[in-house]
Amino acid sequence: PERVHANYNAWLAQQAAVRAEPVEAIFTPEQLHWLEMIRDHIAANLGIEPDDFEYAPFNSEGGLGKVHQLFGAELTQVIEAMNRELVA
Repeated sequence: PERVHANYNAWLAQQAAVRAEPVEAIFTPEQLHWLEMIRDHIAANLGIEPDDFEYAPFNSEGGLGKVHQLFGAELTQVIEAMNRELVA
């Protein structure tokens, strides 16, 4: 889990550097909360798939529908990037 947390922080820093904006300007607080839940899921399961959003803890906060609402068309890219970067 510590490595995943470090990789998550590096991934966020990379997002900020690429866009030349602070993380808070790229992601809303609610998106960051979901990214942290995704991070924790990846730490426990070494990856995440769209179906995973139908289970705890995601389902109690709106599940797949909510994460689609928050990230829209970028959801697939976010999932792929987090799977790739956090488990590395």
